[in-house]
Amino acid sequence: MRTPTAMIVGLVLCPCGLLLTLTGTLAPSWRQVSLIPNQPVDLVLEQGIWDMCSERQSSHDRHCGQADELGYFEQVPVRVAQGLMPTSLVLTFLGLVVAALGVRCWQKEPRHLLAGVAGLVLLLSGLLSLVPASWYTHELWALPAPASSTLVVGYSLVLSYLGSCLEILGGLALTLSFHHCCKKRRAPKLPPSPVLEAGPCSISGAYRNPWDHLPQGLFPYGQNQLWKRFLIP
Repeated sequence: MRTPTAMIVGLVLCPCGLLLTLTGTLAPSWRQVSLIPNQPVDLVLEQGIWDMCSERQSSHDRHCGQADELGYFEQVPVRVAQGLMPTSLVLTFLGLVVAALGVRCWQKEPRHLLAGVAGLVLLLSGLLSLVPASWYTHELWALPAPASSTLVVGYSLVLSYLGSCLEILGGLALTLSFHHCCKKRRAPKLPPSPVLEAGPCSISGAYRNPWDHLPQGLFPYGQNQLWKRFLIP
């Protein structure tokens, strides 16, 4: 049996979402701070959920592990992202394992129930990563930053958004497998036909002429002669 299209879509989108979410979680660039007072004009401060890095755009001199003097990592959106993003990554990995067991190519038919459960897990993981990304974006300009500086969205936040959306779409595609389970349960179970059981060449399932069941000695002249006797005056 061919693998359903919805399962193929789910197995393609979810690993891509996992890769993007992993990059967005580890890369320290959820927010970029530029034009910092009393600092070089080309200095850009990149803030993530685990680390801060400063880079000179002219020389590409990059230094990570910057001190958090304004209490950036103590803010609630950052704390929530530190807890939910790793949880989403773990759930995504588990969901992909379950999906691989449900949509396995070496079986005659895929396990639709198992694939649907994997879709729910992947859908939940996508929502868990979408919540901190959305909250951080909403509080982007409210988080502590040097005065009179310019704040822009970093590439890590964008990748987290894209990864979350891909995981949600892939999880929804896999949850369509539940429709096949419900359709299979609702299908009426009809009893097998006796003609089909007996086979096409069986005598018991074949058509018989009702005149053949009459006793042989009842019409000594034969059935054709009987019809002639009644029909022909």
